[in-house]
Amino acid sequence: MTAPAEPSTYGVQIDAQPGRATISLNGELLPANQVSGYVLEHDVAAALPTLLLHTRQPNHVQWQGLARVAVANAGQDDGQIVAAFLANIDPARLEAAALERDELDGSRHELTRAMLQQLADWAQGRT
Repeated sequence: MTAPAEPSTYGVQIDAQPGRATISLNGELLPANQVSGYVLEHDVAAALPTLLLHTRQPNHVQWQGLARVAVANAGQDDGQIVAAFLANIDPARLEAAALERDELDGSRHELTRAMLQQLADWAQGRT
């Protein structure tokens, strides 16, 4: 698991029909045999939707591009996964994001509570 990077914006076009879909990123058609599925998610509070592409693993991958990748190691325990996630957090970005949250109410430890909630949101892929 990695800390969320600044999101990249891509023009996306999906033409979905029963049993198939064609997907283009910034006008470039992704090879149909390289994508086995996708998930399009949009939290109405977020500025942009998130597209998650499921790719096939052929002997020779002919798809290239930029992506935020999280790779799980089956040998890692939960503590190692959390420590790796936290090690990649930008403290300034975390503080700024926490200060932007709506639940700040002036109570004791409000910033710490907001930072913990922000980390939980990032860990679950929410912005």
